[in-house]
Amino acid sequence: MKDKVRVIPLVAPEVAEVLGVNDRIQLAELESLHRAQRARELMIAGATLADPARIDVRGTVDVGRDVFIDANVLIDGSVTLGDRVRVGPNVVLRDVTIGAGSVIHPNSVLEQSELGEGCIIGPYARVRPGSKLGRDVHIGNFVELKKTVIDDGSKANHLTYLGDAVIGKAVNVGAGTITCNYDGVNKSTTTIEDGAFIGSGNMLVAPVRIGKDATTGAGSTITKDAPDGQLTLTRARQSTVEGWKRPEKKK
Repeated sequence: MKDKVRVIPLVAPEVAEVLGVNDRIQLAELESLHRAQRARELMIAGATLADPARIDVRGTVDVGRDVFIDANVLIDGSVTLGDRVRVGPNVVLRDVTIGAGSVIHPNSVLEQSELGEGCIIGPYARVRPGSKLGRDVHIGNFVELKKTVIDDGSKANHLTYLGDAVIGKAVNVGAGTITCNYDGVNKSTTTIEDGAFIGSGNMLVAPVRIGKDATTGAGSTITKDAPDGQLTLTRARQSTVEGWKRPEKKK
């Protein structure tokens, strides 16, 4: 009053903005309020959350129309979800773009990758950095991708590792297939061209090319290029050892 300085009060729009943090309990309480605010922002943007109390947004999210996000989803970094994307429970999304109509099934982890429209991922799938999927690509349970490009309509539905691979359109990768991309020093590329059918239990030893419309037989280890439109397989002769007995534990 003496200096005739006008004092104007500053009113905080939310109580949470002026709360202090003096211990871990108060820190957790503020984090809970922050999560609730981020969940509210998502719902205002048009997303449906199965449980707004069980989503953790640690970055920026751009959502399209009619997006559904189930419980216990972690969103980190910069994430874009196109129209009608559905994200199942216990999913981790980190720096990914997911095209319209795609479905991410439960317990999947996607990082630094790009998915086209209509993709189906998981459950229990891992899409590692550098992967890029076209339209209508299916990546099934216990399938891992690393720095792999997959074109439209291709599928790897079961128990498979695809690393440093370039896969064409309408390719079917059988269960238990592995691209052997690392020799301990160098990483090499596996190329699978349009329409190829990879049999179950294949080891594709990079660098190697599987030709257009080629087929590889189940249980094969492919070390040389497979020609277009042909069946390529490797099989050791099966034998039976007469008189052999399984070892038994002493009672």
